[in-house]
Amino acid sequence: MTLSSLRLKKHADRRLKAGHLWLYSNEIDTDATPLKGLEPGQQVVVEAANGKALGVAYVNPNSLICARLVSREPTQGLDRSLLVHRLNQALALRQRLFAAPYYRLVHGEGDLLPGLVIDRFGDTLVVQLNTAGMQAVLPELLDALDKVLSPTTVVLRNDTSGRRQEGLELGVEVVKGEVSEPVMLEENGVRFTAPVLDGQKTGWFYDHRVNRAWLNPLVAGKRVLDLFSYVGGWGVQAAASGASEVLCVDSSAAALERVAENAALNGLHEQVSVGEGDAFEALAALKADGEEFDVVILDPPAFIKKRKDIPNGERAYGKLNREAIRLLGRDGLLLSASCSMHLAPERLVDVVRGAVRHQDRHGQILFQGHQGPDHPVHPAIPETSYLKALGVRVFRD
Repeated sequence: MTLSSLRLKKHADRRLKAGHLWLYSNEIDTDATPLKGLEPGQQVVVEAANGKALGVAYVNPNSLICARLVSREPTQGLDRSLLVHRLNQALALRQRLFAAPYYRLVHGEGDLLPGLVIDRFGDTLVVQLNTAGMQAVLPELLDALDKVLSPTTVVLRNDTSGRRQEGLELGVEVVKGEVSEPVMLEENGVRFTAPVLDGQKTGWFYDHRVNRAWLNPLVAGKRVLDLFSYVGGWGVQAAASGASEVLCVDSSAAALERVAENAALNGLHEQVSVGEGDAFEALAALKADGEEFDVVILDPPAFIKKRKDIPNGERAYGKLNREAIRLLGRDGLLLSASCSMHLAPERLVDVVRGAVRHQDRHGQILFQGHQGPDHPVHPAIPETSYLKALGVRVFRD
């Protein structure tokens, strides 16, 4: 296969040499290799300013990140062979980490497969193709998945905002097998069903597994509030760990139905109750009713999706934490999380510190968590590290 070239400006190869995989449009020598002559998803040989080949990337001339490196071997493009190799590398890591086949199998750039996310639910795979380059090799990817895992079912959750930015069509499709019943998974010894066709993201959030495992031993006999509960990942596990009472609050009635089903699946329907509504309104109503909890879990959606959202997003996180702390008893535990990549870990600490002091209480950080090891962080790409979780004792003298 003969590939076109993509020539970089002088010194624009420094990040690639340091391990990064992205190229921005302002780093391209467009006089030598015009971006407008390339098709979205097309593979190219990336060249330094002196013409030295640096590897193969796929491009999207309409995106700020105009190219993503897939191989550092100039003769090896993203084909079935390379996909099989990378999938085997990813699988080997997960099999070392987990005894059961429930995990994120591919975490994009973290697994050297930019633009690709795959979550595994036993013999069911849920795949997100977030870039034109990954969309272009879909047939080869499906062949590679059959070679490596032979899944019974493959679901394409191609309904992400990233696809819209790449100019790709949105949709959900079952491309192998069928989804005729709830898809099962197990996390930290607790069973769940995941809505892989119409739930959030791929239907489940494996990224908090380790953070939930930290919290679970601390909730026995406690009254727990789980805000933004989705299908009960935190709350049902808390009940399974001995919490005396768990209230799961979410704005989605469908998600709360799944909470009830997951509680019943584990024989916990008496411990778990649900409340539908906006989280901020729910906090105000619970306070007005004089409710008090031993543990409050905050796992909101990303309040900061772009850098320009940082000021407003930090204010929203601050308000959420302040109102949640008002519901804690004299000596309570707050689990405060953020999946906003643009919120630095130290800023979340500052947000929680400010919220604790606003309520005239003391705080002790007991735990600082992040995404689980099936969401590996690429050391040269800070954007692959996005999840933060703080376990904070909040108390009065």
